[in-house]
Amino acid sequence: MNFDFGTILALGIALFVIITILKTARIVPQRSNFVIERLGKFSRTLDSGFHLLVPFIDKVAYQHTLKEEVIDVERQACVTKDNIQVGINGVMYIQVIDAHKASYGINNYRYAASQLAQTTMRSVIGQTDLDKTFEERSKINEEVVRALDEAAAPWGIKVLRYEISDIELPASIKDALEQQMRAERERRAAIAKSEGERQSMINVSEGHKQEVINMSEAEKQKQINEAEGRAKEIELIASATAEGLQKIALAIKEEGGHEAMNLRIAEQYVKEFGNLAKTNNTMIIPAELANIGGAVAGLNTILQAKATK
Repeated sequence: MNFDFGTILALGIALFVIITILKTARIVPQRSNFVIERLGKFSRTLDSGFHLLVPFIDKVAYQHTLKEEVIDVERQACVTKDNIQVGINGVMYIQVIDAHKASYGINNYRYAASQLAQTTMRSVIGQTDLDKTFEERSKINEEVVRALDEAAAPWGIKVLRYEISDIELPASIKDALEQQMRAERERRAAIAKSEGERQSMINVSEGHKQEVINMSEAEKQKQINEAEGRAKEIELIASATAEGLQKIALAIKEEGGHEAMNLRIAEQYVKEFGNLAKTNNTMIIPAELANIGGAVAGLNTILQAKATK
């Protein structure tokens, strides 16, 4: 195919126009910044959207994302305050907040931040005992973030978080820690067992104590009830006796009362004397046995004197 000069010129002009458009029009994605240089010197920073550049004069020198970035910090050997060597790796989260500083403040901010995280971690671990490296991970992470954020500020970088992902211990230290943990578990089990036995003994003694108290209270109540019963009995007997004596006194004052009383006294005298004769082999006979009437009269006189009072 033969092309004349006009065709070649038209193709050249079309190609020039296409290249000019490509050099001029720029579309910046969301959450991104483009750094523009004009004739090799910083000109401006483009935010997301459509932009037009000066062809062959302006160029996109750097492209930065403003999204949060995750950087894996490689394993490093650290020596604790008590001279134990451990291997630690972590994860760092950073974000570009100034595209201009991130472009011209340092050559490679990702590599620089990773190296700075390693050196900072070694420094922090060197001031911490081995036991506290496990107990105070969050505190160690905060110290590393504070140191990194302060150092990365001139680079236009914000260090958001740092997390220790793994701590590797020497085999000898692992064995010692396992023995220590086993001994601690056994100690806690022994303490728990002794506490249980102690509580059981306390419960048994408290039960015995309560039983004794209950029994003493029951015995006390029993004695009170018996005493009240005896008192009530004595009271009733006394009341009945008084009432009987009162009735006897009234009966004596009536007509024929003295004769009936004499007869009753004589009967009781003879009855009691007969009982005495039944229960004893030796029998004592009063000197005035024949004068039973005199004895009855004497008792009658006593009763009359009491009745008149």
